[in-house]
Amino acid sequence: MTHYDLVIIGTGSGNTIVNKRFADWKVAIVERGTFGGTCLNVGCIPTKMFVHAADLAATPSVSSRFGIDEQLLDVRWPEVRDRIFHRIDPIAASGSEYRHHNPDNANVTVYDGTGRFTGVKELTVDNKDGSTSVFSADRFVLAAGSRPIVPPIPGLEETGYHTSNTIMRLEELPRRLAIIGSGFVAAEFAHVFASFGVEVTIIARSATLLRHEDAELAERYTEIAQAKYDVRLNHETIRVARHADGSILLGMLHPDGSDELVVDEVLVAVGRVPNSDLLNLDATGVEVDHEGRVVVDEYQQTTVDGIYALGDVTTPHQLKHVANHEARVVKHNLLNPDDRITSDHRFVPHAVFSSPQIAAVGLTEEEAKDRGIPYVVSVQRYADIAYGWAMEDTTGFAKILADPKTGLIIGCHVIGPHAPTVIQPVIQAMSFGVDAYSMARQQYWIHPAMPELIENALLKLPLDPKG
Repeated sequence: MTHYDLVIIGTGSGNTIVNKRFADWKVAIVERGTFGGTCLNVGCIPTKMFVHAADLAATPSVSSRFGIDEQLLDVRWPEVRDRIFHRIDPIAASGSEYRHHNPDNANVTVYDGTGRFTGVKELTVDNKDGSTSVFSADRFVLAAGSRPIVPPIPGLEETGYHTSNTIMRLEELPRRLAIIGSGFVAAEFAHVFASFGVEVTIIARSATLLRHEDAELAERYTEIAQAKYDVRLNHETIRVARHADGSILLGMLHPDGSDELVVDEVLVAVGRVPNSDLLNLDATGVEVDHEGRVVVDEYQQTTVDGIYALGDVTTPHQLKHVANHEARVVKHNLLNPDDRITSDHRFVPHAVFSSPQIAAVGLTEEEAKDRGIPYVVSVQRYADIAYGWAMEDTTGFAKILADPKTGLIIGCHVIGPHAPTVIQPVIQAMSFGVDAYSMARQQYWIHPAMPELIENALLKLPLDPKG
C-alpha cells in the first residue's frame, strides 16, 4: 500500500496549502469534482461576475430619478454567461494541469475521484476512470467542501430543477423563474435574473427574507424585495410537476390555504450540507456534530491526531475568506507541529450581493439581547449623508452596536450601495481593538464619500469619551 506524508481531500482552499515548503513531503491530493472548489467554479466568483452585469442591466430602472432616461435594449445571455465561464473554466483547468504535470509538483500525486476512509488513516479513492486506489498517510487535511441541499419535495427530482451549481450555465434565459429559498443565494440570483428581465418569484417558508440577518435589516430587505419580485412568504412548496408544454407547476401551502405557480425553471436555494457524509469518517475515528460538520479544535485539528479540517466541511460560516484563513492556519501547523497557531473566528464578516447589497459583522441586536450583553446602538441612513444624496438612496442604512463601557464595537450591519466595502473599516477596528469613540474622531474621513455613513453612525453612539 502506498503511504504518504500528507493527503489533502478537496482543491478549494485546501489546494493552497501545498507549496515549495512541502517539496520534501510525499503528498496526495484528492478531488471528486472540478479543481478550484465551490468559490471558483459555482460560487462566489462567478456569481459576483453575474451580479456586476445585473447591476449594469438594472441601471435604466432607476436612471429617471436623476433626470436621465435610459433603456435596456437587450440582454445577450449567452455572451453574459460565456464572458464569465470563458475566464473561470481555464483557471480551473490550469490549476488541475499545474498539479498533475508541472515539475514543481513532482512530489504530488493527484487522484481524480471520490475518497472515503476504509481504515484508520487509510483512504480508498474511486477514481473517475473506474479504477480504485487505496493508500495511507501520516496526516490528512479534510477540505471537501459542501453541496446544495435538495429538499424532498414530491415530484422535484422527476421534474428537474437547478441549484447554484447549474443555474448559471442555462442555455437561455427563462421567462419565469421560481426560487425556493430565502437566504443569500436566493437573494443574489433574484437580483441577477430579475435585472435581466426574468419574472422572479421567491418562495420562502419564513416570514422574512434573509432571516439570519439583524431583524431590522432583514425587514428592510424584505420590503424592498417585495417591490421588485413576487415574494411568497410563509409558503411551503409541497409538490412539483411538469406540464406537457414544458412549464413547471409548483403547489404550495400557506397559513391561509394553498397556492399554485407556473414557471419555466426552478432554482432550489435552501442551503448547503457539508460533504463529510461522503468521507466515511467513522472508519478513521473523526467526529462530526449533529449537523454533519467535522469537529475541530482551535488548531483546526479533528478528534484524530494529525487529521485537520477546514472550510465548509467544518465551519458554519461557509465563506471563502474563512476557508482561506483556516487553510493558512493548517499550513502553519503542518509545518510547525511544535509551534502551532490558532484560528481567529471572533469577527467573521459576510456579505450578500443582492439589490440592495448587505454586509454584517459581529452580533445582531437580537443576539445581544438574547445573551444579556449590554450595548448601545445607532443607525445612520444613506439618505442623510452627502453621497447618499448623490445616489438618491432612501432605503439604506448602517447600524452599529457597541459596548457602553469600553466603546468597543460588537456588531455592525449595513444595507445599501457597496455595503461590503463600506463595512471594512469596522471589521478592521473590531479586529484590532479600536474603540468607536477613537475610530470616529482620531482619523480623517474623506468628505463626501460613502464611509461617512460609518463615521456618522459612530458619532451618534452615546459613549463617554473617558470610558
